[in-house]
Amino acid sequence: MTGIPTISVDAMGGDLGPRAVVEGIVQALKRWPDRQTKYLLHGDQAELQPLLDEYPAVAAVCELRHSDSQVQMTDKPSEAVRRARGSSMWNAIQCVKSGEADAIVSSGNTGALMAISKVILRMKKGVHRPAISANWPTPKGHTVVLDVGANVQCGATQLVEFAIMGEAFHRAVFGESKPKVGLLNVGQEELKGNDIVREADGLIRNSGLDLDYQGFIEGNDISAGNIDVVVTDGFTGNIALKTAEGTARLVAGWVREALTSSLLAKLAAGLLSLGALDRLRQRMDPRYINGGVLLGLKGIVVKSHGGADGEGFASALGLGYAMAQSNFMPELRRMLDKFMDFDEQEKNG
Repeated sequence: MTGIPTISVDAMGGDLGPRAVVEGIVQALKRWPDRQTKYLLHGDQAELQPLLDEYPAVAAVCELRHSDSQVQMTDKPSEAVRRARGSSMWNAIQCVKSGEADAIVSSGNTGALMAISKVILRMKKGVHRPAISANWPTPKGHTVVLDVGANVQCGATQLVEFAIMGEAFHRAVFGESKPKVGLLNVGQEELKGNDIVREADGLIRNSGLDLDYQGFIEGNDISAGNIDVVVTDGFTGNIALKTAEGTARLVAGWVREALTSSLLAKLAAGLLSLGALDRLRQRMDPRYINGGVLLGLKGIVVKSHGGADGEGFASALGLGYAMAQSNFMPELRRMLDKFMDFDEQEKNG
């Protein structure tokens, strides 16, 4: 792409309100001072303008777009679609549709974001439903896990689509030329798992797709770093993600307790490299990997955690920037076309 990347932001979504969004832009400017980015900030001008006045550096890179309403976290997706026209979420997505923005970031209602994005942006040909990706930290970098909540139930063909989208996403964002893809199961043996997982395994193996497919993997493989893309249904993926986040907070609490439990512990902590401790803190902090992409749409939509603070929202903005700068869309189109050709041949016998 050419020019300065433009990120459209739903400033009214999320549990912490517009301040977390504006402070997210503050943190993004600190983390990536060399990045030139423009933000279209959608929301209530009466709430947002004082925040922009408080942070002149943010105001300098933002264009405020007033919206008369907002999608509530409690809204059902069907209700949100009917009532959302003119809301901050609707207007933010519309800017991607019109070409004004390269990506949209929102901490708002996940179901509503997916439903409205499908209405405005539409699905890519060959994709039945969007999948939400998550970037999982590992000793070797990041593993992409999908789906982590968009689709509670999935068919075998959908799992293959997730594999294609996740592989293209990993190449686009992390630069891996040949990401390893695995299908999450209760065991690695070919007879393990339910009919859907086994059928998906057969489809991937026989499709002729240019994937480095490793077959079935287990839950402990996700964090090991040996697999780059982990494919599963949204029910399993969401539980795995929330379990990992809770474990990270638990371990971080133990480390903090160990370093502050006594005067001797505090003195020992003081002798340790503060830089090393800060790097450890960031690696264990879910806020620094916050943000999932709704893959499969005709546009880039990034979902931030609803409870994200400024640090967390900055991570989602960074993901939106990376996606906007990547070649994800054409790569995904190429792989989907190949699978569609295979699927058509299978149906025609």
